[in-house]
Amino acid sequence: MAFLESNCIRTALTPSVLNRCNAFSCGNEDLDSFFSKDAVKYSQQLMGKTYVFVDSSTLKDVVCAFTVSNASIFTNYLPNARKKQIGKNLPWEKRDLIYPAVLIGRLGVGVPFKKQHVGSELLDYIKQWFVDPDNKTGCRYLVVDAYNLPIPLSFYEANGFRYMFSSEEQECQYRNIESSASLRTRMMYFDLMLLSN
Repeated sequence: MAFLESNCIRTALTPSVLNRCNAFSCGNEDLDSFFSKDAVKYSQQLMGKTYVFVDSSTLKDVVCAFTVSNASIFTNYLPNARKKQIGKNLPWEKRDLIYPAVLIGRLGVGVPFKKQHVGSELLDYIKQWFVDPDNKTGCRYLVVDAYNLPIPLSFYEANGFRYMFSSEEQECQYRNIESSASLRTRMMYFDLMLLSN
């Protein structure tokens, strides 16, 4: 976490932070709109909490932003092979349950900071945040609905995330979407026990 830890301050995204900081753009219109217009409302409605890393030298430039909320992995709805894969390192009596997770609902890196590994540093930060002994919630997995595009998918894969479903067809069945339709996002997960062993 060299860059974020050395050059940034993490803070919750609030109206005062939005007013003080320059407009944030990660180059994705949907994400930019969420962070500038909806993130504070999500927080007020207890639907998700958005945090930003702000450049500590200016206190005006948002380097990256992310939203987290509570989630679960419901293994009863997964194909058997994937259910076994997700639960393989759990004690036998804990299998076939609802596993606690945190959803990374949105994640964006500011355009000026792209291609500097800030996104990977941010994921490492989130992972460490939820295995920290002072974390306030039990959380075994991180989950994400990644845009079903080569760059976001390869980014999450490179950072240790695995697909919740081995094929888009399986995921379409799970989501009750016609299998001929292209998925907008793919569900992925990261097992935090990989870090605490």
